[in-house]
Amino acid sequence: MGSHCPLVSPSVGMISAGRQDYQKFFMCRLLGYLGQPLRPEQLIYRPEHSLIVQSYQPQEMTAGLLNADGFGLGWFDQESLPNPYLYKNVLPIWSDINLPHLSRYIQSSCFVSYVRSATPPLAVDLTNCQPFTEEGLLFVHNGFINNFRTTLYRPLRNLLSDASYQFIHGTTDSEHIFALILDNLRRLRQTSPGDSDWAKTSLGKALEASLLTLVELARQHDTFFSANILLADGQRIVACRYASRQPEPSLYWLANSERCPGGVIVASEPLFADQKWQACPSQSILVINSPEAIAVKVLANSVA
Repeated sequence: MGSHCPLVSPSVGMISAGRQDYQKFFMCRLLGYLGQPLRPEQLIYRPEHSLIVQSYQPQEMTAGLLNADGFGLGWFDQESLPNPYLYKNVLPIWSDINLPHLSRYIQSSCFVSYVRSATPPLAVDLTNCQPFTEEGLLFVHNGFINNFRTTLYRPLRNLLSDASYQFIHGTTDSEHIFALILDNLRRLRQTSPGDSDWAKTSLGKALEASLLTLVELARQHDTFFSANILLADGQRIVACRYASRQPEPSLYWLANSERCPGGVIVASEPLFADQKWQACPSQSILVINSPEAIAVKVLANSVA
C-alpha cells in the first residue's frame, strides 16, 4: 500500500458573509456499501477519489480543507449478525497504520465508513467518533445543528426515553440525532409487531419521523440543521440528504457499476468516474434493500 500524504492548497474565498456561518459546518465525508461481499479497502483506498483522498482533498465541501479529526469503519459479518464490528481512531485516516491491513482482511456485504472534521468546540475523542452503533445498527452523520449546545441540546434530551438517554456517551449533535432515531424505531416495533415487511420499511420511517421532529424543534428554537445520514442493519442501508436551510451537503449513490458489480455505493462524493452516479435529491430518503431494490422518497419541502 502506497503512502497517502495530503497535499493541501491554501483556502480560497468561496462563500458570502451572509452564508458563511451556515456553510462552514459542511464537513465530514461518508461512505456506505451494500451488496456482494467486498473488502473495504476497495473503496477506502483504491479509487482515484477514494475516502482517504476525500479526507485531505474533498471536492464538494463548501468550506474547510481537511477531514483530519478522526475516522471510523463499521461492518457486518453474516455469521455474526445482527451485531456489527467497529474500528475507530482520532488520528487522521492517512496516519493510521492498521487500517490498510484491516480493510484488506475484512470482507463484508454491508459496511459504512467516515472521516471527520469536528465542529468547534466539540472534542476530538473516541466517544465523539463515528460510526455509532446500538441495537444492531450502524449510524454515520454529516451535518450539524447550529449552536447545538444552546439551542436543541436540552429539547432533544427531554424527548428521549431513558434507554436512548443512557445510550449517549459523547457530546455531538450526531449522537443525539441517532438516539432520537432509536426511540422512533422502538415505537415502530411496538406498533407493528406482526408486520412481515417491518424490517424493510422501519428504518426509513424512523428516519423520516426523526427529521420531522428536528424540523419542528429547529422552528421552535430559531435554529437550523443539516443531516446527511447513513443507517445500516446488515441487510439494508437507509440514507438521507436533508437540511432545514439550503444548501444541503452532497450525497450520491451508484448501483451495479462495472467497478463494483452486485453492489450499491453511497458516498458524499463520487469515488471514481462513472456516468451512473446519481445525486440524491434534496430533502430525500434513500432506502436500499439490494442493488435491484432502491427506493427514493422526496419529503415535503420545509426548507427556509
